[in-house]
Amino acid sequence: MSDDDRHILLVSHTGRQDSIDAAVEVCDLLHAAGLNPVMPFDEYADVRRAEASVGQVDILGVDVQADALEIVIVLGGDGTILRAAELVRGTRAPIVGVNLGHVGFLAESERDGLRATVERALVGDYKVEERVTLQVDVVVGHEVVYSSWALNEATIEKASRERMLEVVTEVDGRPLSSFGCDGVVVATPTGSTAYSFSGGGPIVWPDVDALLMVPLSAHALFSRPIVVGPDCTLAIEVLRRTSGVGVLWCDGRRTHDLPPGARVEVRRSPDPVRVARLKDAPFTDRLVAKFQLPVAGWRGPATEDDA
Repeated sequence: MSDDDRHILLVSHTGRQDSIDAAVEVCDLLHAAGLNPVMPFDEYADVRRAEASVGQVDILGVDVQADALEIVIVLGGDGTILRAAELVRGTRAPIVGVNLGHVGFLAESERDGLRATVERALVGDYKVEERVTLQVDVVVGHEVVYSSWALNEATIEKASRERMLEVVTEVDGRPLSSFGCDGVVVATPTGSTAYSFSGGGPIVWPDVDALLMVPLSAHALFSRPIVVGPDCTLAIEVLRRTSGVGVLWCDGRRTHDLPPGARVEVRRSPDPVRVARLKDAPFTDRLVAKFQLPVAGWRGPATEDDA
């Protein structure tokens, strides 16, 4: 493949100077390798407004289409990675993140590994994982009035701080429980370390095929998080007797209002998000590093000599 046929998308959190500086560095590295970086127009305009020079850039959707992308380099936190996923989901291009945020659970490297990340992207030195995503449909009456998707989670929340949301939950067409609550999170394994985790849900290893449902501040004796198989359909219905109005959020980015009687159906989407992995480190080590978990005193599995 010639350099003219190679297209690498750069997605950056351009609201921060350190991200703009990192974007300039990535563009310089790509130019040095004989490639024109690809950027979304709004981000390219933000960089230019910051009086930063990134040289010749191809614009996504104008000069280069998403289907032609080889890989996506993301500079920022998990929110920026979720934005990148919106741009390339359904294509073959994997996403590799360089964390410029706080926890950055979806990122593969930190700021000091930026050059090495670009170099490995250029030579294809990475493995690709496919992450489960959610298909989310809002049904009012018998009509689907809104459809979206999520990589991390779909959240049904109360729209007013003062009013509780009355819901009934369902698994595969059978009712599970009804209760008043602040909301319900339906998450993927990837999203188990995001909003679901904050709501008390379990951490699920990303290679597990499963869906999670986590009630938020539920007023009920049975309001435990549940984990179901990947082929299950979960549903949350806003009861007509509720005094509040609900709102659906998908990855905290896409939203739709939920009147009383609205029903949110969530199932596994056929379109995963592809993630480029640079390290073979186990997920356990990632948890320890990201959450700074205390592991002092660990001696490892017992051996015959220990016995």
